[in-house]
Amino acid sequence: MSTPPHPALPDIEHAIRSATGSAFHIAELTPARGGSTHQAMTVYGTDGSRHFVKVGPRACAAMFAAESDGLAAIAASATFRTPAVIARGESAEHAFVVLEHLDLLAVSSATDGVRYAEALAALHHTTGDSFGWRCDNFLGRSAQRNTPNANWAQFFIEQRLRPQFALARERGFVGELQKQGERLLPRVPALFLDYRPRESLVHGDLWHGNAALLADGTPVAYDPAVHFGDRESDIAMSELFGGFPSSFYARYRQAWPLHEDYEQRKLLYSLYHMLNHLNLFGRGYLGEALRLATKLNQELSLRRD
Repeated sequence: MSTPPHPALPDIEHAIRSATGSAFHIAELTPARGGSTHQAMTVYGTDGSRHFVKVGPRACAAMFAAESDGLAAIAASATFRTPAVIARGESAEHAFVVLEHLDLLAVSSATDGVRYAEALAALHHTTGDSFGWRCDNFLGRSAQRNTPNANWAQFFIEQRLRPQFALARERGFVGELQKQGERLLPRVPALFLDYRPRESLVHGDLWHGNAALLADGTPVAYDPAVHFGDRESDIAMSELFGGFPSSFYARYRQAWPLHEDYEQRKLLYSLYHMLNHLNLFGRGYLGEALRLATKLNQELSLRRD
């Protein structure tokens, strides 16, 4: 089913022509799954080519730039296939990014899980000198600060959890959630007393909706929120919202075993994503965010005692 014409299409068409050196003209476009702030579509050219396009308000320009940067970083690691960035641009009222169109298959079988785990472990062996990234980026629509820091616990407190709790307060989520947050933040370093994560290149938003395979089994990663961080944060995120095949977790642990206290830190990393969902999508995520913060405080109290 075709989607209605978009006012930015002439600029998108021109950008594709300039980037590819072809006489590209749009013959058809169809809607595709995309984010909540932009429209996603597959654009078909009169020459038989296809491109995946995201277009939104001009405010999306920074998001598309960060996405392009993250895709380039993962591609440079030679671990995952990523869609190539064909072009980015802005019109009077809109911003857009044109990506290579890939035919994607879900990570669903045991073999799929093994292949994806091996690629992820290889990605995580790409390391940096400090935690953070060369620029700030986004987790969904949420700004994500990435100022480098040698201390992962402090990085995660100040650039992940504290901003999310503050945004939740601004949006009216006060009361018990904020009380639990105030108790939790000073306690976070206790989760890292016996564990020193390496500065691994992480996808940053690794749920099953951002993971796929090509028909030949090549693992594909897209929609990243990359930074150098604790590899456990990717594994924790992958367990949310449906998860991956069990073979994925078994093969990853075989390739690079997780620390014995991972289950506690999984709560911490899950909390960050639940707070982000609360701030993006509303009260439906409040109960789970509060449960995770409360459970972390209870477990850290027992550890201190």
